[in-house]
Amino acid sequence: MAGADQPLRAGAFRGSQLALRVGSALVLAPLAIATAYLGGWPFALFWGVAAVGVLWEWTSLVAPGDQRSVLLAGGAALALTIALAASGHILAALIVLAMGALAAAALAVAERRAWVAGGIPYAGALAIAPIVLRSDGEEGFLALIFLFAVVWTTDISAYFVGRAVGGPKLMPQVSPKKTWAGALGGLLAAVAVAIAVAKLASLTAWFAFAMLAVVLSLSAQAGDLFESFLKRRFGAKDSSHLIPGHGGLMDRLDGFVTASLAAALIGLARGGLEAPGRGLLLW
Repeated sequence: MAGADQPLRAGAFRGSQLALRVGSALVLAPLAIATAYLGGWPFALFWGVAAVGVLWEWTSLVAPGDQRSVLLAGGAALALTIALAASGHILAALIVLAMGALAAAALAVAERRAWVAGGIPYAGALAIAPIVLRSDGEEGFLALIFLFAVVWTTDISAYFVGRAVGGPKLMPQVSPKKTWAGALGGLLAAVAVAIAVAKLASLTAWFAFAMLAVVLSLSAQAGDLFESFLKRRFGAKDSSHLIPGHGGLMDRLDGFVTASLAAALIGLARGGLEAPGRGLLLW
C-alpha cells in the first residue's frame, strides 16, 4: 500500500507546488507591469531591490564564508549603480559596477574570486537593462511589455510542453528535467505572442518581431540553463526559498536577466541612449 500511495503523494506535491507557482506569479507579474507603467524611481526601486536580492543569493551560493564582506562591498556598488542608471548616467553606472566587482573579488578567497566578481555584473544587469529600456519615454513601456510577454511565455510554455511531451533531454548534465520539446515549445509560443503584441500595438514588421522573439527566447533559455549550471556547480537545488513554489529570485529571474540584457543591447545599438525602446521595437 505504501508503494501505491507514493505516486499519489508525489502528484499531490507537484500540484501544491504548481499552485504556489501560479499564486506567486499572480502577485509578482502585476507588480512588475505596474511599476513599468509608472516608470521613474518606483520602477528603478523595484528592480534595484530584485538586483540586491539576486546578489545576496549569488553570494550565498558561491562564497558563503565571505558573504558579509562581499555583500557590503558589492551591495554598496550595486545601489550606487542603480541610482546612477535611474538618473540617466549609464556610463558612470557601468564604471561603478566594474569597480564593485573588483572590490568584492578582492574580499573573497582566491579560488572563488572570479565567481564572486561575476555576481556583481549579473545582478547589475537585472536592474540596468530594464531601466535603460524604460528610459525611452515614447516606447519604453511597450518595450518592457514585449519583453515580459516573450520571457514569461517562453518559461510557461517550456514548462508545460516539456512535461506533457517529454522526450530527449536538452542538457541532462546541467538540468535533468529540461527537454528539447519544452525548449522548442517555449520558442514557438514566444514567436506567436511576439506577433500578437506587434499586432495589438499596430506594428507591422511581424517578421522582425518573430526573429526578435527567437533571439530573446533563446537568450532566456540560455540564462535558465546557466543558472541551473551554477546551482549544480555549487551543490544547491534552489538559489533560496524567498518565493513560494519558485525557490529564489534567481530561479524566477534567470531567463529575464539574459533576455533583458539582449533586448537592451539591441535597443541601444539601434536607437542609442535617447531611444532604446524604439530601437528595440521599430523596424
